[in-house]
Amino acid sequence: MKQQERAVRTRRALVHSAAEAFERHGYVQARLARISADAGVSPGALHFHFENKAALARAVQASAGRRLRRAVGTAARRPGANALQRLTDTSHALAEQLRTDVVARAGYRLSREQTHTTAHHGGQDLCGQWQTYVRQQLTEAARHNLLTDAATSHETAAAIVAATTGLEALARSDATWLSHETLTHWWELALRCLAAPTALATLRPAGTHTPRPPHPQ
Repeated sequence: MKQQERAVRTRRALVHSAAEAFERHGYVQARLARISADAGVSPGALHFHFENKAALARAVQASAGRRLRRAVGTAARRPGANALQRLTDTSHALAEQLRTDVVARAGYRLSREQTHTTAHHGGQDLCGQWQTYVRQQLTEAARHNLLTDAATSHETAAAIVAATTGLEALARSDATWLSHETLTHWWELALRCLAAPTALATLRPAGTHTPRPPHPQ
């Protein structure tokens, strides 16, 4: 194996091992010695690729951000969907990514914890990116008269972000909180409250694609 290929594989192994540690223990309690051992590399090899734990956390967040953005992009490009359906589809795509991908879960947890090390030294604000996307879709929904008169895009965005972020947090102790069924039931209730009657008749709370079955990490 060429040296460059070996370096790429080592870096990927370290990012995955770090994601498992951050997901299980959080940033503060994760230990570099355990991360390198679980990745099958020496502590020296870890420090060759990553200066410290903060650099490793940033790498996990960057990888998680790319994966989550791909999930968002796939959902957003489905033809014929209005802004509310895109938002529903995207939430399902993100939930599926979080259910099946430890790197995505770890990156989201690091973003949500917002430690001084990861937040103020280049860490990605994945929660903030989700909030921005929700606001954009609801602004478009309001512009196309998809919302009820009582549902303002700003207040509705806050409620959706709070609810979906809360489901992700609850799923850390009970995975069913982030299941496709739970999210579908939540959207059934939410869409009845915020969608105009003509729009509601066309919306699919379960999303417009079939989720992959969960698989062990």
